[in-house]
Amino acid sequence: MLTPELARRFARVALANIDREYPRHALQFLTGPDEERGERALHPAFYGSYDWHSAVHMHWLLARVLRLYPTSAEAILITDALDVHLTEANVQRELDYFRSPAGRTFERPYGWAWLLELQAEALMLKSRWSRALQPLAQELARRLVDYLSVSPYPVRAGSHGNSAFACLLALDYARATQDAALEFEVRKAARRWYGADRAAPIAFEPSLDDFLSPTLVEALLMRELLEEGEFFGWAQRFAPEGFDALAEPPTVLDHADPKQSHLDGLCLSRAWCFAHLGSEAAARRLVETALPHATEGDFAGTHWLASFAVLALTALP
Repeated sequence: MLTPELARRFARVALANIDREYPRHALQFLTGPDEERGERALHPAFYGSYDWHSAVHMHWLLARVLRLYPTSAEAILITDALDVHLTEANVQRELDYFRSPAGRTFERPYGWAWLLELQAEALMLKSRWSRALQPLAQELARRLVDYLSVSPYPVRAGSHGNSAFACLLALDYARATQDAALEFEVRKAARRWYGADRAAPIAFEPSLDDFLSPTLVEALLMRELLEEGEFFGWAQRFAPEGFDALAEPPTVLDHADPKQSHLDGLCLSRAWCFAHLGSEAAARRLVETALPHATEGDFAGTHWLASFAVLALTALP
């Protein structure tokens, strides 16, 4: 579980990160030499934490900590920070970017899904920030509906493009907002993409780029969507020998290397999946392996790992 002490540590990391402008990995599509290139001007809500999507899920971390520990010493700091970042004007500027030529596919689908997850958390918190986030969330939800409806295949890689992970986060939003159209498209896409899958190539995991397990996020998505009996039959075909091999923590030789840092995140996202799939012991082992690197060490890891730690720990009893 997410203890008060861990929540404080993660909140401190996130508070520092969302205001840290540099280093910044800028992903921009430029249509001319005179376009604005400053990240803080383009993204006044989500300019920190190294990249846009990490800034979004660090804001989510803060909202979740605030919801779970509203009287903590960090609660006032979190509230003040979210008041500064998540204003209607700032979020409108973010929406303007998405509606520009540069924003058509910006952060699709990973950043979209995390923004929807942030809005779901803001709604559960019953916060004023949900009003500011609503126009952007609705825009990205609509885009995700369109994207899912015209995608003949999923992205199965264990990194940002992964379709199953985006669908899992989008489901939280769809259910929080009763967005029937989005949930319907997630359900249709999942059955189309994954319904006939057999014998997942578990032995091929992980790749050096993975911070998600393609096998486990797919299994978790199908568990969310199928009735218990149907899921059991599907899982028997998908992973006849079960998922135990994925409970082994990956080898990380250099935690400061951006790609190997992904493997620390893989431990945490696998833990999240195992917790929801009912394998608590596996989840705890994976969390314990990666937890030291979520708040200490190189910015390659600390700009994002705490979010996945909170995701995993709040799934554990």
